[in-house]
Amino acid sequence: MLSQGSIVIVHLVNPTEKFWGVLEALEATGVVLRGISLSSFDDWMLQARREGPPSLGLSTTFVPLFRVERIFLDEQVGEVESYRQRFERNVGLTVEEFLGLERASEVPS
Repeated sequence: MLSQGSIVIVHLVNPTEKFWGVLEALEATGVVLRGISLSSFDDWMLQARREGPPSLGLSTTFVPLFRVERIFLDEQVGEVESYRQRFERNVGLTVEEFLGLERASEVPS
């Protein structure tokens, strides 16, 4: 179930974009996401592993609902691991530990 604090992937239209992050709010007017462009996820993950000064980070963004095409929970599908699992395997911390969040209960690692 999608709820506040869920780790999600949001597909947007006009222009087409994909974001990964923490769902802050899902309302009739739109979505508030603390996240990063999916195209920058690997760079952000590598930066987290290096533990140096951050050059990339998550930003809090409001997206009007007319731009939202789909919202997926970031979860494993068959043999394909989730982005959060990739992060944990590469960084050695869960996304929640790295961001200082409580672990969402709906998605096991």
